[in-house]
Amino acid sequence: MSTEPTIVMPAHGAPSYRPNWDQYFMKLAMLASERATCPRMHCGCVLVKDNHVLSTGYNGSLPGTAHCYDDGCLVVNDHCVRTNHAEINAICQAARHGMALEGSTAYVTNLPCTSCAKALIAVGIVRVVIFSSYHDSLAERFFQESHVELCRLPMPEGIIHYDLKEFSSARSFEESERENHAGESCSCQHESY
Repeated sequence: MSTEPTIVMPAHGAPSYRPNWDQYFMKLAMLASERATCPRMHCGCVLVKDNHVLSTGYNGSLPGTAHCYDDGCLVVNDHCVRTNHAEINAICQAARHGMALEGSTAYVTNLPCTSCAKALIAVGIVRVVIFSSYHDSLAERFFQESHVELCRLPMPEGIIHYDLKEFSSARSFEESERENHAGESCSCQHESY
């Protein structure tokens, strides 16, 4: 048996759907937004430095408190105040884990509101990437005054391309169970919070 590795080239090179870095992190922000707990808006935020995810956030209620989906939105001046916005939750998560944010990029599904824009500026974010707008925000003004780059990109494709059948080194659980005659049950916890 030879110990020399064999180089096997893919037939067609990299797939056309492989995202660039901005698309990749924006898709992660879209995925984070699926955890949102307010029906008025789903927003996700991913804070990144040197192509490394530092923190994520979505608009959601404070830990241990009611969700809008359960108890309704608490609306003041046409804003739901029951939830923290995605950017604030991402900043808070970074703070809880001792992550420095200076010099990082914020990937946000929507233009930040005025308060979130100021918070992003205050923690040292140097670039904000979005694909949609937000009403009544002075974010653009504050970003410009603070020399924070604001990039508007098209919304990335909302599909995850993963075809288990096409990957030669992967096996579905069903295939593995047939091959190993094993039928262990899942011990995953299904939480709803």
